[in-house]
Amino acid sequence: MSLEKNEKLELTRHSLSHVMAAAVLKLYPKAKFAIGPAVDNGFYYDLDFAKEKLSDSDLAKIEEEMKAIIKANLPFEKSELPVAKALAREKKSGQIYKLELIQDLKKQGDASTGSAQVKTVSYYKLGEFEDLCRGPHLKSSGQIQLGSFKLEKLAGAYWRGDEKNKMLTRIYGLAFSTRQELENYLKMIVEAEKRDHRKLGKELEIFTFSDEIGAGLPIWLPKGAILREELEKLAKEKETELGYQRVSTPLITKEDLFYKSGHLPHYKESMYSPMEIDGEKYYLKPMNCPFHHTIYASKPRSYRELPLKLAEYGMCHRYEKSGELQGLFRVRAMMMNDAHIYVRPDQVKAEIKEVIELHEYYYKLFGVKTIKYRLSKHDPKDLGGKYVNLPKAWEANEQILREVLQELKADFYEAENEAAFYGPKIDINIYSVIGKEYTLGTIQLDFAQPQKFNLTYIDKDGKDKMPYCIHRAPLSVHERFIGFLIEHYAGAFPVWLSPVQVKIVSVGATHVEFCKKLAKEFIENNIRVEVDETDETVGNKIRKAVAEKVPYMLVVGDREMNSDKLAVRDRGEKTTREIAKREFMEEVKEKIKNR
Repeated sequence: MSLEKNEKLELTRHSLSHVMAAAVLKLYPKAKFAIGPAVDNGFYYDLDFAKEKLSDSDLAKIEEEMKAIIKANLPFEKSELPVAKALAREKKSGQIYKLELIQDLKKQGDASTGSAQVKTVSYYKLGEFEDLCRGPHLKSSGQIQLGSFKLEKLAGAYWRGDEKNKMLTRIYGLAFSTRQELENYLKMIVEAEKRDHRKLGKELEIFTFSDEIGAGLPIWLPKGAILREELEKLAKEKETELGYQRVSTPLITKEDLFYKSGHLPHYKESMYSPMEIDGEKYYLKPMNCPFHHTIYASKPRSYRELPLKLAEYGMCHRYEKSGELQGLFRVRAMMMNDAHIYVRPDQVKAEIKEVIELHEYYYKLFGVKTIKYRLSKHDPKDLGGKYVNLPKAWEANEQILREVLQELKADFYEAENEAAFYGPKIDINIYSVIGKEYTLGTIQLDFAQPQKFNLTYIDKDGKDKMPYCIHRAPLSVHERFIGFLIEHYAGAFPVWLSPVQVKIVSVGATHVEFCKKLAKEFIENNIRVEVDETDETVGNKIRKAVAEKVPYMLVVGDREMNSDKLAVRDRGEKTTREIAKREFMEEVKEKIKNR
């Protein structure tokens, strides 16, 4: 999508949020309005309907009113009011959320300069509806193409994302440039619902959750454990090729380590509360990096040792708000494909390029065809707050990452206020086979923590120098990556990754022993196999195996017992093929070996 088209779509989505609010006001005059931004794929508005409860059937009413407003081709008219008058206006109107927003704008100005920096606020009028809004909007409602938007769903949302505040009603809408783009997206949504990893994860017995254990703490069932182990095996093989060294670190540590790293206080909101042990505070680790820095600092280092690549499959725990937990995508316990690369300044670019190539190797292996990179930068206005206060270092390191992406001719864009507190990063968006977007990989260039930990190496000139640290996790946290894989493959994993690679179906009770002996041969050849020996009809057993999405199904009856050939039904096929047992085993082993 061109920049010009993208900007127009952003304007359209923002304008539709305003149109929806105007429609709501007409239908529900007592509604209170909070915020209504444009978002990826559309827009939303948070509203307070007091005691009135909306249902999905009400969305059609609101949508019809929106269409009437669009057909009326009403202009978006901007006006400005002094802050004091705006405050008086919202007090009189009873729009308590708008009043709070203006009060906050005034406070921000007072805090930054000692006097009110914000002198005026802007409003946009559309017919009878006038809303506090920064803008901009389209010239008129008639510029919105009918059929290019649709109200999607209702959801609950705490005012300002704070669980202590009131729960508001959020109305989500979808919006695209054309009717066809919307229809394509709706088809993708239908397909995505079929592929939802939470639904398939339960059906395929991959993972579960338990209230007794706690929200956001996934439990891996036997088949899910196989997925994790196969991913870990893959990563270990590649990392060994690339010169990584494996380490292992504790799950808890004294709080001093996190003060030293800067995670306290920068990251405190995402950490579990401390526990008291022997009169000292200990924290569950939310990430491995401070531990790896300690390993680096455990002995003197020479420039000849760099790059030093320390990798760990470490379990981490992070506190996520209960309302933000989402299956495997947002969890509180996670296994990370983590590593930290300590490099000299002259090695930074080459090592980042190698890490990007590793990401792309994995994505190609999993059939990911579209990759977009985001250069996540700091916010200069938040130095000393959210970000370490080293302005020149931020600019220099963001430029390094920018040059790497330019030299690789990568498809990337830049985003302010998305960096880690200790340095800029490259975040990687990938797309599943149906076009659903996921942000999984990250590559972070850390210039702050090596300084905090006093990490040095003795350079050629005999002087102590400070290394950079590259944080990377190409396979993300395994929970999130497996969630992506379940949806990407719709549960039909490639042979090497499938928890069960061959399912043997016995036609009757007299064939069970033969099936078990056959299964033993597969196991001896390192092929994962299950035997369905239940007392059910063959047709029912076949339907179950199809639902389990196993790559190969073997149906064993009298003919197969008396032959060295197998009747193999490949996943997705309705007929079987005949193949010699040894030949079939070699076929499966070859697919496992070559992934």
